[in-house]
Amino acid sequence: MNEFTSWLESRTLKEQITNPNIEVGDHTYYSGFYHGKSFEDQAVRYLLGDGSTSEVWEAGIYGEVDKLIIGKFCSIASGACFMLAGNQGHRLDWISTFPFATDTFGDGVNSGFERAGNTVIGNDVWIGSEAMIMPGVQIGDGAVIGARAVITKDVEPYSLVVANNRVIKKRFNEQVIAQLLEMKWWDWPMDKLQAAMPILCSGDIEGFIRLK
Repeated sequence: MNEFTSWLESRTLKEQITNPNIEVGDHTYYSGFYHGKSFEDQAVRYLLGDGSTSEVWEAGIYGEVDKLIIGKFCSIASGACFMLAGNQGHRLDWISTFPFATDTFGDGVNSGFERAGNTVIGNDVWIGSEAMIMPGVQIGDGAVIGARAVITKDVEPYSLVVANNRVIKKRFNEQVIAQLLEMKWWDWPMDKLQAAMPILCSGDIEGFIRLK
């Protein structure tokens, strides 16, 4: 029986995280229903660091690892994948991309690991099923990432992106986007959010902006 019976069970993703290099904001959820695994087991890949990942993890040297930072009110669909910098040991500028091991090939082996920087997902971001976010990418507030999209570069706020970084459109015009980013409704206290629900759950963007 699938233990993930509904997206409602994952609304408190922040409380389920165990890896200290993952930070998740309030109300963000991961729906793992169709893949049957938890967020950390399914969605987070290669977080532990360079070629000596097990040693880094066991020693608790967490500061040496790029982080995955996810904002508030994000919706992450089943099978979405965040590829972190621990997979960055394959150097395209070297003669071989193979990650040679010192215990087999000797002390002349150089580590190809390069940090990509933190992967940062903004607030109110919707990431579609089986989308893949590559290391070091930053996705702006309000963005929507289509199902099975592969994101290799930064995404501007309130952009709708599909396939390989293809921007379909902006959800709103630039003036409205600037106002929404200034309002930061995701930081509002609960009583203000509750009062704003009738407008937040509608297309009345002008009415919503008047709330600021």
